[in-house]
Amino acid sequence: MKVNLEKIEKNKAYLNFEIDAQQFDEAMERAYRKNARRFVIPGFRRGRAPRKLIERHYGPEVFFEDAARFLLPEAYQKGVEEYKLEPVDQPTFDIKQIEVGKPFIATAEVFVKPEVDIKEYKGLEVEKIVYNVTDEDVEKELSQLQEQNARLVTVEDRAAKMEDIAVIDFKGTIDDEPFEGGTAENFSLKLGSGMFIEGFEEQVVGMNVGESKDIEVTFPEDYSAKELAGKKAVFNVTLKELKAKELLPLDDDFAKDVSEFETLDELKQDIKTKLEEQAKSVEEGSLKASIVNKLKEVAEVEIPDVMIDQEIDRLVVDFAISLRYRGYDLQSYLDATGLSLEKFKESFRERALDNVKSSLILEEVGKRENITVTDEELENKIKELAESLKQSVEDYKKNLKEEDMARIKDSILTNKIFDFLISHSNIVEKSKDDVKDDIIESEEDSKADSEENEN
Repeated sequence: MKVNLEKIEKNKAYLNFEIDAQQFDEAMERAYRKNARRFVIPGFRRGRAPRKLIERHYGPEVFFEDAARFLLPEAYQKGVEEYKLEPVDQPTFDIKQIEVGKPFIATAEVFVKPEVDIKEYKGLEVEKIVYNVTDEDVEKELSQLQEQNARLVTVEDRAAKMEDIAVIDFKGTIDDEPFEGGTAENFSLKLGSGMFIEGFEEQVVGMNVGESKDIEVTFPEDYSAKELAGKKAVFNVTLKELKAKELLPLDDDFAKDVSEFETLDELKQDIKTKLEEQAKSVEEGSLKASIVNKLKEVAEVEIPDVMIDQEIDRLVVDFAISLRYRGYDLQSYLDATGLSLEKFKESFRERALDNVKSSLILEEVGKRENITVTDEELENKIKELAESLKQSVEDYKKNLKEEDMARIKDSILTNKIFDFLISHSNIVEKSKDDVKDDIIESEEDSKADSEENEN
């Protein structure tokens, strides 16, 4: 079996195969044994007719397809290993010669990982956004906890104001005619939520319980119900009940009610510890994101469309899974947004390109520095993951598929590559207060992408 790499052009490898007549005949024999029972030859029981006789009746071509199927994968794999190719897609085969008594000749074309041209990746100046947790941050978290545990109390001694919960009956008309969806009873509306048409909630403010009034509003021109868009409506509204949030006092009793802690000071310390852990994670993420962005600036790589399409498919699958966790499905989402599947997938193209480029660059750094994952590192990570799920290592391993193991190994490798890059970078620390919000958001988006490269 001879395999020759003709060329690699525009990230596509071209292989030529020549398999001698004897090997081709052996493949034909395998094809015969596989298919013998398909042929009926007078005088022979099914499956017992000699190969030569079947070929005489039906022609040797009846075994060509299976013979090729036996030969091509073996020849292709030999070429991949011999020339150290890294395919990123399935090969396309083309049979040039297939004839009894002659060599079997074929070619294969397959996209391979592109070469990354990166001149320098050490000594890069990168930024790390430092998040210093303050007492103000702790108080803000505490206030949110207070809001989450607030009680609703009935209000009877004042008029409605923003942030109240108004329980209302309403009947809506357009030109004195009721319309679909314009009537409800005992509807709970948080004033200021923006749930209703602009101007509606503002006119409920100031009403007293038991009071009725007409509220005039105009439906927006782009309103979803086309028959109502741009039209003026009148709602007869009755305020039946008014409720307001009552915040619990921030004291030791509050801490006992909302947490496992006995005192408010202990609760505050726990909040601060968790905020500091989050800050450290965000700082590390911002540093990794900055490194990836710098590397993308100094690296050049021509990425095959097939790699981008594969990444788009992965992102779409991830999105569909996230929808399922929220009780939705992808088709319902597409129907609601009016997007076709093709347009939806295309919306991921830029992100997919960025993800693939980042991954290829990090991989190239790893190759150049001979960064690898040892068996001990892999075992330690598996042990860590098993412990996090409160499983034994043996039980955890039983549920691991080959692709799961590869993903864990890739995660370790990516972290080691980042560790190397961080140790060889010039890091400039910037306080969160000195960085514009849009820059922080950009860094966090890049952080998410770099984390995807780790997972």
